[in-house]
Amino acid sequence: MTEQDRLAALQAEKGRLIRMHPMQHAIKEADWKLLRAVHPLALERYCDRVFREVEQVVRDSSKGTHERYQTLFELVQQRDREIARLFNDPRRSTALEMLAGLHAEGLLTEEEFARLSPETRNAVATRLGAR
Repeated sequence: MTEQDRLAALQAEKGRLIRMHPMQHAIKEADWKLLRAVHPLALERYCDRVFREVEQVVRDSSKGTHERYQTLFELVQQRDREIARLFNDPRRSTALEMLAGLHAEGLLTEEEFARLSPETRNAVATRLGAR
């Protein structure tokens, strides 16, 4: 096989790979900017929620201190995994999934969600419906 034949085969293979993995819905610039703006607000809301849960565990006098500690430890580990899933590594390629997660968790206000483009709101709703 000549070098030209190999290049043609690679290009054909690349074309098949692109068709097999179509590009995800591209998020509009305005929606991306909105996500970047609400991201820290949503994280604060989530952390406030976690702190309320922590307070409930700590104040539960029906359990011993060691049992409360174990419950608290497990809760923090779970919530840390959820924070990673919901907030880590915001990228345009994963923005719709991130928005869907934030919306599903009630971390976006109705006003914030309404500011997204109709296409992005529909894409988020579709992702939530597929879960």
